Amino acid sequence: MTYDLIILGGGPAGYLAAERAGHAGLKVALVEERSLGGVCLNEGCIPTKTLLYSAKLYDGAKNGAKYGVSAEGLQIDHAAVVRRKDKVVKTLVGGVKAQMRANQVDVFEARGAVRGRAAEGFSVLAGETEVVGKRLLVATGSSPAVPPIPGLKEGLQSGFVATSREILDLKEPPKNLCVIGGGVIGLEFASYFSSIGAQVRVVEMLGHIAGENDPELVSLLKADLEKRGIVFDLEAKVTGIEKNGVRYEQGGESRLAEADRVLLSIGRRANTQGAGLETVGVHLERGAVVTDDRMRTNQPGVWAAGDVTGFSMLAHTAYREAEVAVNDMLGLPDRMRYDAIPAVLYTNPELASVGETEQSAAQKGLPFRAVKLPMRFSGRYLAENEGGNGIMKLIVNEKTQRVLGVCALSNYASEFIVTAGTWIEAGLSLNQIKKIVFPHPTVSEILREAVFQYE
Repeated sequence: MTYDLIILGGGPAGYLAAERAGHAGLKVALVEERSLGGVCLNEGCIPTKTLLYSAKLYDGAKNGAKYGVSAEGLQIDHAAVVRRKDKVVKTLVGGVKAQMRANQVDVFEARGAVRGRAAEGFSVLAGETEVVGKRLLVATGSSPAVPPIPGLKEGLQSGFVATSREILDLKEPPKNLCVIGGGVIGLEFASYFSSIGAQVRVVEMLGHIAGENDPELVSLLKADLEKRGIVFDLEAKVTGIEKNGVRYEQGGESRLAEADRVLLSIGRRANTQGAGLETVGVHLERGAVVTDDRMRTNQPGVWAAGDVTGFSMLAHTAYREAEVAVNDMLGLPDRMRYDAIPAVLYTNPELASVGETEQSAAQKGLPFRAVKLPMRFSGRYLAENEGGNGIMKLIVNEKTQRVLGVCALSNYASEFIVTAGTWIEAGLSLNQIKKIVFPHPTVSEILREAVFQYE
């Protein structure tokens, strides 16, 4: 059978592209080796947030005395948390399957690989079935990076070392967890397991955690996590995995982080190996597919979206890239912009950002001014965060009076950061923003407060 579009990969980019293209009337084949929903639904965004919400409730109950609430015999059942996680995942994956049926998408539950060009487009092997498509969208996602650390391969094989995939299914939480990597994934798992009673140590090669987020907010977050018992070893290079922990070098000394479980979370790599992209000449850089702002590759008729592009490995980025790719296929004018892509670290408290930070604006030579406010300027934040030390920053272009970026360390930051992203995407001036009415009381009012502080 010949399809209008064959999609390799059923993660956020793949399934949303299938939904949009199918709804537009294209005959679509979606090839997915594992489960529909990809990493996000099955082993990333959704399952981790399910765990973190349980930990948030538990933390809240433990600290309830500050709010006049007391609880006796409090405990958390990790196995029950995992069962609920599985239920949530199953429900959402079922929803994706329903959308595929509703939009008449043919789903092939098999490994897909491009075989080359065909008379009517592209030949793809879905398991043992050959399908032909006039167009091809590569959305094969990413997988955890596994560096050549001595003992790591053996640790993964024995189960002593886990990636973000395996650690989600632990029925018994570790007593001592060593996390290799202080990025988003590592910190979220560190936050969860620390909350439920594990001793957690994070070993990070860089001199800071949380990637390229605002250093001041990161410092506050780190201090908060340390108060919760998480230990950070920065500027530490892992040199080996041993039977009882992680060996690393720090300050010229060799140290051992003892652990009964190790989480490997040092980043992800694009899944292009074995996809057969070389058979049609798709250009790769560092193993990732190169695209333009319409998600086109160097080969006519081939698009790519999501983690496989190696650019912004976030599910919401993948969604938008998929929409741009499908719109381009349909001849609709659209472009992918990355100026207002929100990023969120779902620890407790959350760290969210969009657009420029003070550091990135300075590096780009932009004329900017920053407004910094304690989150306590928000009445609702103060009501719900006894002793909270959150802050937010508003970065404004001094010449255009338009918002360049916002970052916040706060509860609900993941929910209100999109407001700032909308300002950036729409290019609103401060005077225009001042006329927007916010509901009161909400934590998001801190954004409006910051705008009026810019004088």
